[in-house]
Amino acid sequence: MGDDIKTAAEAEEAAAMPRVHEVHADPSKPNAAKNPVPKGVAKTPVANKSPAQWAYERLIIYLKNFEEQLDNEHEVAMGFTGGDAGVLRIEGMGYYDPDIVTFYGSDPTGSKTQLVQHVSQLNVMLRTLPKAVEQAEPNRIGFRLAEDLDAADDAPDDATEDEVADKT
Repeated sequence: MGDDIKTAAEAEEAAAMPRVHEVHADPSKPNAAKNPVPKGVAKTPVANKSPAQWAYERLIIYLKNFEEQLDNEHEVAMGFTGGDAGVLRIEGMGYYDPDIVTFYGSDPTGSKTQLVQHVSQLNVMLRTLPKAVEQAEPNRIGFRLAEDLDAADDAPDDATEDEVADKT
């Protein structure tokens, strides 16, 4: 234990910062642990977040890191384990306190799909799918979700979710 004396504010800030650790066989590969944490994630201490919010925020960090590794011909998708549910192209994501995370998207045939998942059952495999042919640019949902987290940092602490959404 160090001899550093911390103020209450420094201790609270340290408690709010999420900790992440990754090791890859190729150290040059993008690593979520090396990316800055969105301001909106660090704003609220982990102890003050619901399991759903905390899972949602960490998934966004992983989605963005995954997308940073994709070329312009591919988009992020989610594979399912068990059954014949297949793959969901991630087009949106949300959570419902205290313990539900949801993914919105479409399957490879274009059918709209939504997965509603309890955080205790959360098991996400990120995959790639070719971008839709009619699109000029790939859809980068991870980047948009991370921007939304940063926008939440600009909102007053007592702002409602609708007020935060209106700013984005």
